[in-house]
Amino acid sequence: MIASVRGHCLTITPESAVVEVGGIGLLVICTPAALGLMRPGAEVTLATALVVREDAWTLYGFADESERGLFDLLQTVNGIGPRIAVAALGALGTAGLNRAISASDATALTKVPGVGRKGAERIVLELRDKVAPGASDTAAPASGGGWQSQVTEGLVSLGWQPRDADRAVSLVADDVAAESLDTTNVSALLRRALNRLDRA
Repeated sequence: MIASVRGHCLTITPESAVVEVGGIGLLVICTPAALGLMRPGAEVTLATALVVREDAWTLYGFADESERGLFDLLQTVNGIGPRIAVAALGALGTAGLNRAISASDATALTKVPGVGRKGAERIVLELRDKVAPGASDTAAPASGGGWQSQVTEGLVSLGWQPRDADRAVSLVADDVAAESLDTTNVSALLRRALNRLDRA
């Protein structure tokens, strides 16, 4: 298992990054919290997990060990693969996942793309005694301006100027208020902000 990587970030997309390690560019599928740590050209250290399948070897990157631990734990549930595990971390964050599972809040878990009601109930049933309720989640604040700072950082890391990022986030904030969007799904808000910039 590749437990961590340290190197220079070459490129970033809304879902992945290329990190150069020893002259080799590694494509890493990342959580939003991990992407928020990176800037093109800067050195980064990520907790990682290598998932080996018959048709592909995929490297996943995380902001810290707690994210990777939840990623591994979620995959012990039947029907939950690495893509859904990463989506869960992106939608709820480590603290949100811990709270939802420990409180048996299946409704919160259905906000994760790819998780239906039965899947959410299965996650709760199998993991509620294995998570740490109230665990801290510095990478994804649950309230206040947390999503806004994460989206702004994500846009800047993708190469946008801070003033443009602030303008896009302001437009998305209007959408959040008008459409009652889920502010725990930072990945979706980042994609919406990118669409706003592309149309500018």
